Amino acid sequence: MNRVKLIIFMSLIIVILFFSLHSTPKMAIRTHVFFMGYPKAALTSEIIDYEYQNNKFKEKDSRGYTLIEPPIEKATEGLLDTYQVKRIGFLFFADFIKDI
Repeated sequence: MNRVKLIIFMSLIIVILFFSLHSTPKMAIRTHVFFMGYPKAALTSEIIDYEYQNNKFKEKDSRGYTLIEPPIEKATEGLLDTYQVKRIGFLFFADFIKDI
């Protein structure tokens, strides 16, 4: 019986953690950058709206954001600064997009 309670408790913790990490657009970006392998940038970079991308994504259910101090990709030495955040239900999911 203790094993069943432990499994239920751990499942509940994972679900709550997932919902909290995707509850706002900025948290979704920070989560995405963290799991890309840049934890320092995920925790310290400032995130602002990116008006150019917002005008571009008006027809889609998404918004553009940019990082003020973005991480630099090791392979190409490119800045990982522009992100598209999509809203699905009440959760937000971020994707890196190449800036024009």
